[in-house]
Amino acid sequence: MAFVLPSYSPPDFALEPLRSAPTVRVEAVRQQGVAPADFHATTIYPEYFKVNDKWLLAEQSRMDCTVVVRAHSVEVVEQRRLSPGDQVVVGRTENGEEGIYVHTTGFQGLVSVREKFAFRLGRTRETSYSRDYDVLYELLSHERVHGYVVWVLGPAVVFDSDSREAMVSLIRGGYVHALFAGNALATHDLEAAVFDTALGQDIYSQVPRPNGHYHHLDVLNRAKAAGSLEALLQREGITNGVVHACLELKIPLVLAGSIRDDGPLPGVIVDATAAQDAMREHTRRATTLIGLATQLHSIAAGNLTPSYQVVKGRVRPVYIYAVDVSEFAVDKLRDRGTLGVTSIVTNIQDFLVILRKKLVT
Repeated sequence: MAFVLPSYSPPDFALEPLRSAPTVRVEAVRQQGVAPADFHATTIYPEYFKVNDKWLLAEQSRMDCTVVVRAHSVEVVEQRRLSPGDQVVVGRTENGEEGIYVHTTGFQGLVSVREKFAFRLGRTRETSYSRDYDVLYELLSHERVHGYVVWVLGPAVVFDSDSREAMVSLIRGGYVHALFAGNALATHDLEAAVFDTALGQDIYSQVPRPNGHYHHLDVLNRAKAAGSLEALLQREGITNGVVHACLELKIPLVLAGSIRDDGPLPGVIVDATAAQDAMREHTRRATTLIGLATQLHSIAAGNLTPSYQVVKGRVRPVYIYAVDVSEFAVDKLRDRGTLGVTSIVTNIQDFLVILRKKLVT
C-alpha cells in the first residue's frame, strides 16, 4: 500500500481568541547576538505570528530560536546570528494573547487515542516494533522520491560487515539524501576498508587483530598525509564503505567533531557552531530524520529539526526516529524536547539488515 502523508489542519483564525488577537510585539536588537528581554523562543511545532493583521507561519523552524519580523515574512534565527536593528518578536504566551500562536494539533491524526488505563504504553525492550518497521518501509519508499531523508550515524553502524554493507545499500538505493556523523564513524568505516577491522576488531569475525588498536590511528595518519578524504580513497584504492558511497554519489556528508576525537580526519568540522550551521543546511529540508546508535549526535540533529516542514506550499509532518539498543539512549531525545520522536529499541546491525532486505532488491 502506498504511503499517504497525513493532512494538516491549520488554525481557524476567524474564531476567537485568534480573530481579535493583537499584532505581535517586536523590539530591535541593540547588540550583536543578544536578543531583547522577553524574546519569544520557538518550539518544535508550527508557530504563527500576527503581523499587519495577517497570521504568518514561521517556515524552516527549529526549537530554542528567536523570531525576526521581515518585510513580508517571519524568520527563525539563532540568537547568535541576531544583528543590530533586527526586529525580534517578544512575548512569552502562546495562545494568541500577544499575537503568537503555537499550533500543537495540526497533525492530530498521527496520535492514536489511548485508553484511560492500559498496560505497556511505553517503548521498551518489551515493545513489539513490527508495526513500526511496516510504517518505516512505507515511509522510506515514499521519502526516497518525495522527501529528504537525513541519517545520523554512530560508529556501531560500521563495526559489523553486514550492517556496514546494508547502510551502503541504502545509500546506493536512494534512501539517504544527507548523512551526519562524527569523526569515529568515518574513521572506522575507512579502517574497515583498509584493514577489514573497526577499532582493531575484525568486521567479519569480531575477533581482535594483533596490534589492531593501531589500525584507526594508521588510517588517520594516512588521511592527514593525503590531505582529504577524496585523496585518501584514491591513494589507498578504497572502493567500498559508507564514506566511499557518499563521496561517489555526492551525498552530503557532514562530519562534526568532538573533544574525544583522534586526528581528526580531514573534513571533520571541529568548530561546534560551524558544524551546527552545516547540519542545519540539511535539517531545514529534512522530512525524515533517523538517528542510529549515537545519543548526543541524535539529540543535536533532532533539536535542529522541527516537527513540520513546508514543501511546495504544503505543511507536512517531519518523521523522526531514534534507534538504539539502549532504552536510556532513545528516551533522551524525547526528554530534550523532540516530542514527536519514534523510538525503536534494537540492535543496530539487525535494524539495518532488516531494512535492506525489505527495501533494496
